[in-house]
Amino acid sequence: MDALRSSFLCTISNLNPNTRKSQPPKSTSSPCILLLAIARKANDSDDDIAPSTKRCAMILRSLDDFIKNYIEPPLLRPSLDPRLVLSDNYAPITEELPPTECELIQGSLPPCLDGAYIRNGPNPQFLPQGRPYHLFDGDGMLHSIRISQGRAMLCSRYVKTYKYTVEREAGYPLFPSIFSSFNGLLASTMHVALLAARIIAGHLNLANGFGVANTSLILFGNRLYALCESDLPYAVRLTSNGDIQTMGRHHFDQKLSEGMTAHPKIDPETGETFAFRYRPVPPFLTYFRFNADGTKQPDVPIFSMRRPSIIHDFAITKKYAVFVDIQVTLDPIKMITTGGSPVVFDPSKVTRIGVLPRYAVDESEMRWFNVPGLNILHTINAWDDDQEDDLDTDTIVLVAPNVLSPQYIFERWDLFRSSVEKMRINLKTGIVTRQPISVRNIEFGMINRAYVGKKNKFVYGSVPGETMLADDHSIPKCAGVVKLDLDVSSDGGERTVACRMYGPNCYGGEPFFVAREPENPNAEEDDGYVVSFVHDEKTGESRFLVMDAKSQQLDIVAALKLPRRVPYGFHGLFVKESDLQKLY
Repeated sequence: MDALRSSFLCTISNLNPNTRKSQPPKSTSSPCILLLAIARKANDSDDDIAPSTKRCAMILRSLDDFIKNYIEPPLLRPSLDPRLVLSDNYAPITEELPPTECELIQGSLPPCLDGAYIRNGPNPQFLPQGRPYHLFDGDGMLHSIRISQGRAMLCSRYVKTYKYTVEREAGYPLFPSIFSSFNGLLASTMHVALLAARIIAGHLNLANGFGVANTSLILFGNRLYALCESDLPYAVRLTSNGDIQTMGRHHFDQKLSEGMTAHPKIDPETGETFAFRYRPVPPFLTYFRFNADGTKQPDVPIFSMRRPSIIHDFAITKKYAVFVDIQVTLDPIKMITTGGSPVVFDPSKVTRIGVLPRYAVDESEMRWFNVPGLNILHTINAWDDDQEDDLDTDTIVLVAPNVLSPQYIFERWDLFRSSVEKMRINLKTGIVTRQPISVRNIEFGMINRAYVGKKNKFVYGSVPGETMLADDHSIPKCAGVVKLDLDVSSDGGERTVACRMYGPNCYGGEPFFVAREPENPNAEEDDGYVVSFVHDEKTGESRFLVMDAKSQQLDIVAALKLPRRVPYGFHGLFVKESDLQKLY
């Protein structure tokens, strides 16, 4: 979703403040030319540099306020209304939390949880004050539960991105939001000119990045990264007392110059990491991978993808990388000229599944398969299935929630619906078959990550509250977690084998599976625990729940009362203690 922001700001960043000694414009009748003239004048001043820069910053801030208060059209889209987007426990917390002990109020913490569960999510450091705000805009904040010998510490820290740091120093937002700042041609033009003026004046340097690092985390090459699609990964680490430190923006020895997916995949057997990026300009899709030690391999641009499309996630098998080119596309022109969303549903487009050998050095072996009506945001898993009905075939199995209401994606969260499907892609015949796994509305599907890229049986997914109204425009909340069995019977019946609802007014997030014996190759797939943050909106109390993954009711084996609420967020990760000790 952040790829549009990345491409747009990269274009603006070509304004180099070291090559600006040109003649001033002959006319300043245009507001945009006036903004650039002010910035150039401040930058060209040789005397009294600091006061000049300060005056320029004050002028540009006043113009920013003018654009937002008088140029931008009124709020028309619910997805940009901060009264809805930041309601209840979606509201940000106003201060970071240093490591603070949690109270164990039920059961005991299993020894396999020694380590840290860390969850990422948006937490804007500046409130929008009635101005447009999108859920994806917030600065990344990590909420970590550090567990050691039955004791737990909660820590909440911002990822210290360049955007966060420079805006923190200024005391107000400096970057426009690609989702909420471009509402109509005039407002869009003014925001672009304002950003360009700040670059020319030397207030911003986009070479240092512009992402929010608010989506997910990944551990590979002995480094822990906070991710979002619009920027390079940010390396973070946990101290021995449970504090979170941002180590900096990571470019992998100058081999990664653009953003990457927030959902890379790690092969648990080889330790390799596979990733990609998508963007609104060619090549629309680029695939790449990292060795187990974190060394990045060359990009593989995919030019056979001929239109920009939202590809938020993908899957790997032992032999292939699997992409889904969905019906949800990117249209920045519509966003700029009409104030509409940059994310557009195209009902005339036919979805395609793309299959590429995972060690490909170019796209010559890329194959596309038409799959009408398939729209995937997150994948669950994929694997090679070479035996089908006792015949030797070349078949890929892909499991993912299919979005049933793609026309409302990112805009009408209250109408968002998806159901888990199991797809079989026969590479010999080109036939793709689809089988529903569950009729429930399920997202954020999670598996035992030791099974990434190979056949697995169980999925743990979040389900929204059943009491959500279809006309209140609010953002759905995760009311519980279900366990699905992927070994679907021929009658296609419901395969929910366990379920836990959090109770009235209680909502959680993405479930995460932690194996009880991660080093035991003979351990059963579901031998472990499902963990999640859960918030009680009536009492204002947040908890950390540990549930028995094998039990029919996903029984709670431990519950921590957190010293402060944890807002709803996106994706998390568990890092065992031995891996924490290796971070650098």
